[in-house]
Amino acid sequence: MGSVVDAANKEATESSHINKKVTVVFVLGGPGSGKGTQCANIVKHFGYTHLSAGDLLRAEQNSGSENGAMIKNVIKEGRIVPSEVTVKLLQRAMEQSANDKFLIDGFPRNQENREAFESVIGIEPEFVLFFDCSEEEMQKRILNRNQGREDDNMETIRKRFRTYIESSLPVIEYYNSKGKVRKIDATKPVEEVFEAVKDVFAPLNDKVVS
Repeated sequence: MGSVVDAANKEATESSHINKKVTVVFVLGGPGSGKGTQCANIVKHFGYTHLSAGDLLRAEQNSGSENGAMIKNVIKEGRIVPSEVTVKLLQRAMEQSANDKFLIDGFPRNQENREAFESVIGIEPEFVLFFDCSEEEMQKRILNRNQGREDDNMETIRKRFRTYIESSLPVIEYYNSKGKVRKIDATKPVEEVFEAVKDVFAPLNDKVVS
């Protein structure tokens, strides 16, 4: 049975893989685990380009494209946007960038995301940076921050936690089984967390430089 999603997946699969050699690091962790803050530090110190799947989706929903209204409703309900939509946005962003090193923040959100990325983009991540943080701490941080985000109300926060636990943790377990997960204790102060992050990136940076 054909559907719009099937057609989009077929189109994505038939398109060429990303048109340059890139290094990709997936950055995962629950909402409020500090991914965005640490990605900014990594960009500054190691020269990566930060691609936030959430930011790309929010920009798309405000662009007036046909996917915009659908994305807005899905995000509001705390559900996951169809894989082919997110993967195409990430592919476009990487191809348009002059850089070849990317932090992809908040993706893959589930196994379907992961499979679509590896199939369409044609690569696996160098590793997965996992910010491990308790739900209580993440909830406290989200409620304290003042970003004016529409998806930061209490009901949506709970939905996002449920989605993360049910969908994202299996992705982390999959990559852990392949030895690709670098787990960071994200409950510590920002500066201490980044010291641990630097220990993870330094060997990779040395390899790239040499």
